[in-house]
Amino acid sequence: MERINKLFVAAISSETLHQTAQTALLTQSGRRHGSTRLEHQAFVYYCSTMSKEDNMDQRIGARIRTERESRGWSLSDLAEKASVSRAMVYKVERGESSPTANMLGKLSGAFGLSMSTLMARAEIKQGRLLKKADQPIWTDPETGYLRRHVSPRSDMPLDLVNVTLPAGKEVPMPASAYAFLRQLVWVLSGELVFMEGLTRHEMKEGDCLELGPPTDCVFKNESGRECVYAVAALTVS
Repeated sequence: MERINKLFVAAISSETLHQTAQTALLTQSGRRHGSTRLEHQAFVYYCSTMSKEDNMDQRIGARIRTERESRGWSLSDLAEKASVSRAMVYKVERGESSPTANMLGKLSGAFGLSMSTLMARAEIKQGRLLKKADQPIWTDPETGYLRRHVSPRSDMPLDLVNVTLPAGKEVPMPASAYAFLRQLVWVLSGELVFMEGLTRHEMKEGDCLELGPPTDCVFKNESGRECVYAVAALTVS
């Protein structure tokens, strides 16, 4: 296990996957066959994970471009409506930059879509059953906020999302992301502080909050351990 941990540290701290591959090959020499096999599996897992994250960014970018073009908007039009820079929209659409949760909230709000709907269109196939292994996971590059889309893609105007918010982190979301939604936030483990405008809601495991009228919000984890919560979002016309 010690050797495997060292390999992960080397992979994370290296500047390129090519350098990481060279490191992995060097560490295999002179070691027992069983240990080498475990290290190789760890390295393959790391590369596979990085590839999935890159693919997710590309699919999200492609979906954003499709939504923009279907409305006849230019890059500048979308940037203005979402209050983000044109250069950032360009990079996100090309899969060259991973958007933050806050930016996705702004972009989806500009389209008149929930963040869940935007990501579901990018990732989820139609069908009534969505198994856990197929539920898309997206990580905010800024905070480590991890978002799992739980509900199948369907005509039902309801989305279920599972979120893990790391200790000491916070994620702001604009009012535009909630303009057409009714939402419930249910804390599954840990503690969550939800800032609804100027109102502070302190929530613990089992607590459930119905969100009020759209306003700028912040999800905060002020505790020393991760918080896991579920969001049920109902789209209203």
